[in-house]
Amino acid sequence: MIYEFCTHTDPGLARENNEDSVTFDALARLGILADGMGGYNAGEIASGMATTFIKSEMGRWLSQAGRHANAKEVRRAMEICVENANRSIFNAANSNPQYTGMGTTLVIGVFQDARAMLGHIGDSRCYRLRDGEFTQVTKDHSLLQEQIDAGLITPEQAATSMNKNLVTRALGVEDTVLLEVNEHRVDPGDIYLMCSDGLSDMVDDAGIAEIMREPVTLQHMAAQLIDAANAKGGRDNISVLLAQANTGERKRSLFSRILGK
Repeated sequence: MIYEFCTHTDPGLARENNEDSVTFDALARLGILADGMGGYNAGEIASGMATTFIKSEMGRWLSQAGRHANAKEVRRAMEICVENANRSIFNAANSNPQYTGMGTTLVIGVFQDARAMLGHIGDSRCYRLRDGEFTQVTKDHSLLQEQIDAGLITPEQAATSMNKNLVTRALGVEDTVLLEVNEHRVDPGDIYLMCSDGLSDMVDDAGIAEIMREPVTLQHMAAQLIDAANAKGGRDNISVLLAQANTGERKRSLFSRILGK
């Protein structure tokens, strides 16, 4: 399986600074997105520390372990990297008064041939488009999600709630954190979307799906998602990471057509 990655981030229309951080390592097939929170500039410190640390540590492990590490090994490596990142952010927040209380959400994906290991903390999300079907594959760690699960409110009521940004887990806020990791099958043509809530709060799932169903490049798709969030008000920073899976055979046949063979 061949993976193509693309990222795009924008401060939105209401904020001057961007507290999101998003990155990928194409060789390691690793994608990471974080949405920071905290005092003045502290959120961007937390999210930047998370993506930089995890990309370095997880990328190094993947290059050493190879692409054929089993799911249990990948899961444990993800958990250890996130635990270490959490400790670094927590220590920085407690040793520098201007960073007190900073933290960040997190989505991390390791893509290995026909398998994706997805981990997340907080309310940044991962979606999947498969054969036109659009699915949210992560579940928010948030007060609203807990209320939905308990039957206290409906998803429609949650969409207009004033408590959208109250997360129940965040990286760097406490000395330990629990990363939720799930394994997913990957089919050729699948497109995975990681995003901060600056997208999902502004554009509903139907609107995101409509954009992702268009037969365009990942770069154009990412730009359209950002534009859609800004068109709805852009009240927060907006970040997206797209990862598309294709078989080597499909890639070779494309090159063959280009070459006329």
